[in-house]
Amino acid sequence: MPYTDRLLRVAAARADFLESGRAGAVGVSDALAASWERSQSAGVDSEHPAPDYTDVDTGSRLLRCASPVMERLRVDTADIPLVIALTDAQARLVQRLDSSSAVGRLLDRVAFAPGFSYAETQVGTNGVGTVLESGRPFSVVGPEHFSEHLHAFACTGAPIIDPLTGRVEGVLDISSLTQAWSPIMHTLVKSAAVDIGRNLLQDRSQAQQAIFETYIRADARSGRHAVLAFGDRVFMGNAAAQALFSPDEQLTIREHATFVMTRRTQATDTLTLPSGRIVHLRGTRILAGSRTVGMVVVAELLAAALSEVIDRVPDTHLPNLAVASPATTQIASDLHLPHAPIAEGQSPAWVRTCQELHEAIGARVPTLVMGETGSGKFTLVAELFHAAFPGGRSVSVDAEQLMRQSEDDLAAFLSATDEPTLYIVRNIDQASTEGVDQIELLVRALGERTEHFSFAATLSDSSLDSDLPFHSLLGHFEVAVTVPPLRCRTEDLTVIVQRLLREIAPGRSVRIAPDAMRTIVRYSWPRNVSQLREALQHALNRRPVGEVQVSDLPSYCNTTARRTLTTLESAERDAIVAAIRQADGNRQLAAQHLGIARSSLYRKLKAYGITI
Repeated sequence: MPYTDRLLRVAAARADFLESGRAGAVGVSDALAASWERSQSAGVDSEHPAPDYTDVDTGSRLLRCASPVMERLRVDTADIPLVIALTDAQARLVQRLDSSSAVGRLLDRVAFAPGFSYAETQVGTNGVGTVLESGRPFSVVGPEHFSEHLHAFACTGAPIIDPLTGRVEGVLDISSLTQAWSPIMHTLVKSAAVDIGRNLLQDRSQAQQAIFETYIRADARSGRHAVLAFGDRVFMGNAAAQALFSPDEQLTIREHATFVMTRRTQATDTLTLPSGRIVHLRGTRILAGSRTVGMVVVAELLAAALSEVIDRVPDTHLPNLAVASPATTQIASDLHLPHAPIAEGQSPAWVRTCQELHEAIGARVPTLVMGETGSGKFTLVAELFHAAFPGGRSVSVDAEQLMRQSEDDLAAFLSATDEPTLYIVRNIDQASTEGVDQIELLVRALGERTEHFSFAATLSDSSLDSDLPFHSLLGHFEVAVTVPPLRCRTEDLTVIVQRLLREIAPGRSVRIAPDAMRTIVRYSWPRNVSQLREALQHALNRRPVGEVQVSDLPSYCNTTARRTLTTLESAERDAIVAAIRQADGNRQLAAQHLGIARSSLYRKLKAYGITI
């Protein structure tokens, strides 16, 4: 079909659409008809729409990365009468380069100029807003525009995607008069948009790579100190940081270090946390030219007196112990203090695990207790031991804390007793080479004992594929029992939630709303019971009494994504959930609040498994 005839057919279809709706859009693509419908639903004036104007950031990272590509494209198309435009993710024009001053003057008349919004909801179908709505390159030629005053123009746009985040940062558009449009423009704009995306990656990754490399070096040199790294959309912490500091404390450290980072002559400081603990910070600034782009912080917790630590151990919990010394034997002596039982689950995997552990402990067989982090390995084996031996005692040692100790310390830890005793080595996969040597000494000493005792160790099953030093210890065990993760215990969740609520809020009138319970059941809980406890604590901080609602739970509970999200992805997921809640479930309003296209929002809902 001749091109002129095609445009005439499109013009006729548009007129029929405006008169009779979707049924009149005969002979046009589904994507174009859908755009016309969106434009009409948004109330766009089909003759003379008035786009909004707002100030735009003329020093943005997007513009910095796009400018050389746009200039090269302008040079390459110097003999073609067109205009090259860059917009941000809100469809606002940021920059325009005119290869043809005549086309530029005509576009000025329709407010296609920096600061004006060309979102579909503002001006209807066009090569900017429709690209953001569809999430793909799109050409709109002549009467394909929803608004009649744009029929003299043809525009082709392509989304600019940040390869690191996958986020649409803006649109690159080529506009010309309708009769000058060519399919080659589609190829040109797609290629140029990809080049801008590469520039975004290089611009971001240089700073991020510098932060990451500095973090790795600091972590390797830090011993057991906490190491945190942060910058623009970067936040990392090593295992020590996660163990020593709560998320709120990590945020406090970050905010304080950000303040320190602005003072170029100082990279060390001492910080008192809200809990009263004192932290010494040593920071390394990462510079890009004269600009500070990030910081890596080594946080050393100034040790509290051991007596203060002992005083803080509640009587209703099983203490988390290190290697015993004469000063710590009073803690190591009795771990059979009252606590809320966890062995009452009914799921088949849990019942089988409890049976296997009960038999192994009763037979005093050295047992390896495996499972995911937070699944209750240590608590379960201690509980079953005290159920089997009510008058017994249990002693725990954390393998990660084991270093070379004197024989006197080991003797104190293994002080003789007539009571049945359970020795538990926690997290043997975290033991260093020195720690493995100490566990070997412990096992050897236990082998020389004459009184009755049981021996168990906990292990993250994901470590079995590693080459960590603990593998040499596996020969000391005769039985391995795997504790099932929380996601495999759906039928136990109601009981577990009720138990945790009693522990967190004893004596309070607290219950879980049915829809909130469904959300809890749906979530995968990668950190198991420990994460569920954190989520319930978060909910009770928002609603200390009464019926806990879905909105009280952390944002991540509204997702079904199985993979571990990056810090950036987690922040984006939480922002999306918050926006949808604020908009009472209205996806269009949520997308507008977030400054992204509805199509982009739907893709992210699917990618993150957001179910709200």
